[in-house]
Amino acid sequence: MTDTTQTPELGTYGIWRGADGLTPELAAAIENLGFGTIWIGGSPPADLQIAEDLLDATERIVVATGIVNIWTATAPEVAESYHRLEAKHPGRFLLGVGVGHPEAVGDYTKPYASLVRYLDELDAGRVPESRRVLAALGPKVLKLSADRAAGAHPYLTTPEHTAEAREILGASKILAPEHKVVLEADPEAARAIGRPAVAYPYLHLRNYTSNLERLGFTPDELANDGNDRVIDALVAHGDARSIAGRLREHVDAGADHVTIQALPANGDPLATYQALATELLP
Repeated sequence: MTDTTQTPELGTYGIWRGADGLTPELAAAIENLGFGTIWIGGSPPADLQIAEDLLDATERIVVATGIVNIWTATAPEVAESYHRLEAKHPGRFLLGVGVGHPEAVGDYTKPYASLVRYLDELDAGRVPESRRVLAALGPKVLKLSADRAAGAHPYLTTPEHTAEAREILGASKILAPEHKVVLEADPEAARAIGRPAVAYPYLHLRNYTSNLERLGFTPDELANDGNDRVIDALVAHGDARSIAGRLREHVDAGADHVTIQALPANGDPLATYQALATELLP
């Protein structure tokens, strides 16, 4: 189909947070700080009601899914929800979709072929390529992100991965990696917060560990919840200025947009958002 729609303007920095930690009030606060996009973490249901609630509570900020899981949310229902959101809040929703990971899904048969079929169904449901991105780590799905979507939303990666992903995507596609942060000056205290968020579940999921091994981490480094080099690569910590410097490394490596996950996930993230907004946003 011919796609004449525009991809939403994400801004250079956004906020990633699990769906159960996102409220309309927090969404409004994030928008007021000047971040460009809110990413709904986890696997939101196909009705996308949480996205509608966040859009209703805000005026300008883009809301994206990070990600809708193809195994648990059918494409026809997601397409119907997309059109509902587009009619109500035109140009402000970006659909992120992905295959999740095999350990969490009972039937994980032929994930790449299943993702392609899902995109075909989104096409049939008139969801434009310019309004969707794919969760992508390896070269094959990154290439699919370039061919069948507006770009890619890699999770749990490094600036080195961002540089490789940009080469595969080409210059014109969105590249929006996620990066975890802990606003804590003491490295040991910061690692104590960051390590569980990396290790459980991600260092026990083969799609993530395989990607990290491609980036040069050894199985021994990834074992036992990850050594300090792994945690420091995946969780930026320190004061707001040093964290901002780490996030800018993704931009320097080719990211259009970096989405920030503040840890601990069950704490109040607003102080972290406020500190980083001061460093990162105009």
